[in-house]
Amino acid sequence: MEGAGTMSAQQQAYLKQIKKYKLFITLSRIFLFVIFLFLWEISARFGLIEAFIFSSPSRICICFYKMLIDGSILKHAAITLGETFFSFGLIIVFSIGTALLLWLCKPLSDILEPYLVVLNSLPKSALAPMLIVWLGNNAKAIIVTAISVAIFGTILNIYTSFADTDPDKIKLMKTFGGSRFQILTKLILPASLNTIVSNMKVNIGLCLVGVIIGEFLAARAGLGYVIIYNSQIFNMDPIAMSIIILCIISMILFKIIDLIQKCVEKLY
Repeated sequence: MEGAGTMSAQQQAYLKQIKKYKLFITLSRIFLFVIFLFLWEISARFGLIEAFIFSSPSRICICFYKMLIDGSILKHAAITLGETFFSFGLIIVFSIGTALLLWLCKPLSDILEPYLVVLNSLPKSALAPMLIVWLGNNAKAIIVTAISVAIFGTILNIYTSFADTDPDKIKLMKTFGGSRFQILTKLILPASLNTIVSNMKVNIGLCLVGVIIGEFLAARAGLGYVIIYNSQIFNMDPIAMSIIILCIISMILFKIIDLIQKCVEKLY
């Protein structure tokens, strides 16, 4: 009993140590961020950097407040988020559907695999101008650009996960009379769930990148439009503000997917 009590005390001490370490890391990150903002603001105010070119935290806050009052920043952020979520949803559906099709038809996967590899390695920014010519200067072109950034790599990763499922388990299910559909739903998909969610964590950021690329070239609203329009008139405050907002959005989206992954890991 004493050993159990001692062990419990050791466990509590270990957990406290872990909490202290996490708190230290969090406070250190906040401290570094505050120091960075402070040095940026001081440098701009005392002329160490040109505020017109590099902006400053105070100028960005003023710009954000003005655009918040007139509602424009909320509109631009909402449009970018909407396009990101829509393209993200389509990527999930198309990539899982295509990976299933490739798994079900081995000859098709052997034929298409080199094309998927080539398309995945192709710089997607090179495709964007062609997509705009084909689809027009509209939201459709932006969404297709965002999808093209992530979908080919996702298909390859998910299909590889399907193909690498333990063959002995597949043989065992076949021995007990399991159908192809049962093998897929009871073994292949559950075994690949972690891979699918992990790809979602990457894809949400890639979708945001793809949307911004599309908005640079074919948008009349959105954070990408704010950046490209203000760069043309050398108004750096909205550009810096939009970049900071994009960083915050990407961090929040990543955390949401990370929470989904943790929930999935608890279920399986």
